Amino acid sequence: MKENKELLNWLNRESSEEELMRLKKDTNFKTLEKIAYYSSQIATPKIDVAQALQDLNQKKKQTTKKGKVRVFNARQIYKYAAAIVILFASTYYLTLSSKSQFKTEFAQTLAFKLPDSSAVTLNANSEISYTKKEWKKRRDISLKGEAYFKVQKGKKFTVHTAAGEVTVLGTQFNIKKRAGFFEVKTYEGLVSVRYKDLFIKLPKGAVFRVVNGIIERNNAFDIHKKSWLQKESNFKSTPLRFVLEEIENQFGYKIKTQDINLNTLYSGGFSHSDLNIALKSITIPLQLAYSISGKEITIYNYGR
Repeated sequence: MKENKELLNWLNRESSEEELMRLKKDTNFKTLEKIAYYSSQIATPKIDVAQALQDLNQKKKQTTKKGKVRVFNARQIYKYAAAIVILFASTYYLTLSSKSQFKTEFAQTLAFKLPDSSAVTLNANSEISYTKKEWKKRRDISLKGEAYFKVQKGKKFTVHTAAGEVTVLGTQFNIKKRAGFFEVKTYEGLVSVRYKDLFIKLPKGAVFRVVNGIIERNNAFDIHKKSWLQKESNFKSTPLRFVLEEIENQFGYKIKTQDINLNTLYSGGFSHSDLNIALKSITIPLQLAYSISGKEITIYNYGR
């Protein structure tokens, strides 16, 4: 009983010099020191020694039909205290090293800020992740889909995609990575793009695009023209398959086609506010027709 009280006093840093000397002679004192170190990293409630001893004595006197209350000795307390601290320490470490993830579904967008107050707007059917623990050392982000970035000045800021990397120090830009499509647009500042063995710099108003593995060079765009941030999608000489995929992303419908050349180039755009108007904006210029059944859209030729 006496050694239990001394252990509790030690955990609360209330040991007398005499008690501390006795504990240091204990073969388990090194374990206690480790417990103290890890406990100092985690906020834990202070133990009320008097109340703890009172509760312990009370439980010793009580029995139930299920059996007697078990009283732990000092060695057992070492064991379980160490296990609890290790659990807390592991949770603390995993929390710091775990990834933060932001994800949107079809017909959904999401705006949020990163730890350095850089702003991100995530387009529909897209995903971003980064490691919180490493953020102060490296501003690295992984992107699937499309996002607009407004980056605060500071250390190098890199966005990793399956197609390539985009690096800046502080600027505004848009990245879109879908199957067979990779595009980077610079709205402010200077953006560095690495695609396979190619490394280029994009000034304000420049765009780098790769469609089905073919690089389009010397492209420019109007930074004042509406984009998906204003709920409008615009395209310039873009294969129809990517235009229809964007309809799916923005409205959450599944599209199937009949006897349509999906490599037909389309220039134009559509609003995200009305599905029928959006479909007409695409089908009429290309002399196509469409029908809607439930959550499925069929696009076909007039002469079907």
